[in-house]
Amino acid sequence: MKTVTIGEVLWDVVGSREYLGGATFNFSANLRRLGHAVSFISAVGSDSRGRLVLGRMAEMGLSARFVRVLEEQATGVVTVTLKQGGQPSFILHRPAAYDFPQLDDSDLRELAAQKPDWVYFGTLALIGDGAHRVTMALLDHLPGARRFYDINLRVDSYTPSLVRELMSRATVVKLNDEEVREIDRMLGQQHHSLETFCRDYAALFHWEGVCITRGAKGCAALIQGEYVESDGYAIEVADAVGAGDAFAAAFLHGLDCGWPLPRITDFANRVGALVASRAGALPPWSVEEAMALRTKSAHVETT
Repeated sequence: MKTVTIGEVLWDVVGSREYLGGATFNFSANLRRLGHAVSFISAVGSDSRGRLVLGRMAEMGLSARFVRVLEEQATGVVTVTLKQGGQPSFILHRPAAYDFPQLDDSDLRELAAQKPDWVYFGTLALIGDGAHRVTMALLDHLPGARRFYDINLRVDSYTPSLVRELMSRATVVKLNDEEVREIDRMLGQQHHSLETFCRDYAALFHWEGVCITRGAKGCAALIQGEYVESDGYAIEVADAVGAGDAFAAAFLHGLDCGWPLPRITDFANRVGALVASRAGALPPWSVEEAMALRTKSAHVETT
């Protein structure tokens, strides 16, 4: 699978420690770990944190071909506070280098020549005019690629009009159960079940699919009319930073492999739980470790 991703790379500052992260970068790194080709589009500063990003990318086998190094902007940083149960809250320090990705015409032609299967984007980076403009140009130049949109709402980093626009450009959408309520609020809707939420918005925006993460409860997903609620895995949470991004990469992996929907959701739940059980957004993990989890509740509901 060939995927083009665009968005943030940054350092999560948790207490006295710094962890490499950013939703788009986490997704890209996990997708690469699963064996897929990834063209990651972003920017870093010409500072020590930026050099560390590029070094870590090389170690991961993740190409930095479309990561610009900017003199006038610092590499992204976010202050993370872990609340009860390892759930994070974020303070974003902006502007940051990732707000200013750059693609010229030759870059767009090169990306189009790769004939990518998917384009991934989120909301956070696209609140800025520069990143929004580059992303829309990218989507226009890759009309044959399916679009995976991780809604991933952060305080002061979205507007209803932006979210609606991005939902209208998506093929598959991923969000969490808190974002379900916020999307309904923004669009003046009220859904009393996750299934009706998925079915109504998939019909409205012509999505192929939608998946909703639910923390320890697992996830809900709708793909081409089939709906599943799949239980999660009971693990001791170290911190939940990056767990949703790992889930998204595992979900897309299974979807592109053509797996049955219950298998896709189970695998994504396993990978998300494993990452949540370890510190940092990008801890080491393996498929074998994910498949070894054995503490799942005993039901999967499908319709």
